Amino acid sequence: MVKRQSTPLVPLSSDEAILTNSFDNNTLNDWNYYYTHGVHLAGTNRTMAQWTADRWSENGFQARLDEYHTYLNYPVSHSLSLTYPNGSVFEPSLEEAVLAEDETSSYPDRIPTFNGYSFTGNATAEYVYVGRGQVADFEALVALGVPLEGKIALAKYGGPFRGLKVKNAALYGMVGCILFTDPGDDGNITEANGYAAYPDGPARNPTSVQRGSVQFLSTYPGDPTTPGYPSKQDSPRADKSPVVPSIPSLPISYTEAIPLLRALDGSGTPGSQVNRTNWVGALNVTYSTGPAPGATLSMSNVMRDAITPIWNAVGIINGTTADEVLVIGNHRDAWIVGGAADPNSGSAIMVELSKAFGKLLATGWQPRRTIVLCSWDAEEYGLVGSTEWVEEHISWLTGSAVAYLNIDVGVSGKSPGLSATPELGTIATDIMKKIVWPTMPNETLYDAWSAESDGEIGILGSGSDYTSFLHNGISSLDMGSDQGADDPVYHYHSNYDSYHWMATFGDPGYHYHAAMGQYLTLLAYHLANDEMIPYDLPAYTTALRSYYEELLATIDSSSETVDTQELAAAITQFETSANEAMALMDQAASTDDAALKTAVNRKFRDFQRGFTSAGGLPDREFYKHVVNAPGIDTGYAPTTFPGITEAVEAGNFSRAAEWVVRTSLGIRRAADILKT
Repeated sequence: MVKRQSTPLVPLSSDEAILTNSFDNNTLNDWNYYYTHGVHLAGTNRTMAQWTADRWSENGFQARLDEYHTYLNYPVSHSLSLTYPNGSVFEPSLEEAVLAEDETSSYPDRIPTFNGYSFTGNATAEYVYVGRGQVADFEALVALGVPLEGKIALAKYGGPFRGLKVKNAALYGMVGCILFTDPGDDGNITEANGYAAYPDGPARNPTSVQRGSVQFLSTYPGDPTTPGYPSKQDSPRADKSPVVPSIPSLPISYTEAIPLLRALDGSGTPGSQVNRTNWVGALNVTYSTGPAPGATLSMSNVMRDAITPIWNAVGIINGTTADEVLVIGNHRDAWIVGGAADPNSGSAIMVELSKAFGKLLATGWQPRRTIVLCSWDAEEYGLVGSTEWVEEHISWLTGSAVAYLNIDVGVSGKSPGLSATPELGTIATDIMKKIVWPTMPNETLYDAWSAESDGEIGILGSGSDYTSFLHNGISSLDMGSDQGADDPVYHYHSNYDSYHWMATFGDPGYHYHAAMGQYLTLLAYHLANDEMIPYDLPAYTTALRSYYEELLATIDSSSETVDTQELAAAITQFETSANEAMALMDQAASTDDAALKTAVNRKFRDFQRGFTSAGGLPDREFYKHVVNAPGIDTGYAPTTFPGITEAVEAGNFSRAAEWVVRTSLGIRRAADILKT
């Protein structure tokens, strides 16, 4: 952490003042309340989609619903029991406690705890604690001689996407997977540190359960039955098995995981001797591997499969330049009745953003570039709504999209976060200096972000709706204000991600919602309205050189060498073209040459398309961006130069050499688009 500094607040233009002054904490509260008091699991609430479109229409957007017919599954029944060696039985409830203070926790139609896209099946077996369920965790268990074949996996959340934990368990011959949240990942605000649990205080409620999808996100997102094409009523359906599990899984709370972990104490290898990062959590158990002779789990998971409609709300303000488009998106669906942070803090912000632009439209303003708002459905199952929409509109997007801005969890704490393709970094951080951040007097959003991030903009991996845009060569950015180490615990995908939690602990007064909304709105305004697209291309060169150094370190730590001279030369070529394009932008500005400005904007709009590789990455053709992609064993976290890096890590050096060539070609294509 760097010392917080005070950056002078940059004055606003008259348009910017209209936009920021339009934000009202009370209406943000109202929108958040609306979204969090009715079931809106994917494919279940068309009314909420239409309500969203209606709000946008009221504010001057041309709004509609786009419908897709997608494969989803829904919970029917589930059970879990632990039989001890002495024959006694513990039966977890698999439920979150009903809290009198939190009204939606008691709704009769509240959503059970379950995993989306989970496998219908039963399993009875001894079980093994597998840490975070990464391949390296399983390899450590194999090295220790822990038997895995035919056992049930007990994995804690954190690290890789949950679907990959289940996938890895099956790959190692296991027959089921139980997932739990550990308070060791909750930062400083824990009961062990003296804080009361929600609803009495800011610590985690012990019965909270993280629901979520178990699709194999790093293979491909979207409808598992329509890879690469949109899901319409009459679409042909492919085999879904490459991206969904073949063994059952269940999520449980930490309070119900404790007996399962404790039954392994003294069996197998103690957690302190496993020598794996984040293996040991904060519960009063040894985190031993097991199995414990005679201790068995019996699990059942029954799901209902459906091909069912989902609805994306889409709102449009036409710009004066038809072939330059800015898309702004947030998903609307949630695993629970609530979803006050994920995703409906972002949903509330999107409605307020539409109101702000409506007030600017009322002055006679029209943007240079078309602005498209999207409220995605079925993001939670696997980025389904956004992926199907991009697949349907790919020709138009490839020919016109300037950028995609994503706000998913708009507010879950006081720690602002930003990940983006590098060319967006300068404009994104400059706009931060125009936003007052609520934490301290005279503090800007830039101050708070710099202190939390050390001024580092994150690299995009996956896990939210920017994914399909990025991997079709569209500049992308993801933003949100997240839980910091000293913020109240955010109950991710739990019934307690509720309006009551948000209004009481997460963002009382909705001040952070307003600040994040003002930020997104001003950033959108400049990307949609600046005469020339405000990209910093040398920042991309800097990023490529940084990724190249990381790649060399990965190669140096491997058993063989890889010739990367072609990649280094491609980066140098990109640097030359990027500098030429920036000089052309300066020339266009100084001469006020309209044709030159148009030429610059086309280059800036299109250069990312060059980074996409026809055929995609090895064994996962959806992911086409040669510079960054989600790691094959992370799902969320990014890997840079993924075709090369992952081949080296797998010991496949012929593939690494092939991907040096393919990655270099992608970078040269981007350079050729920028070349003047």
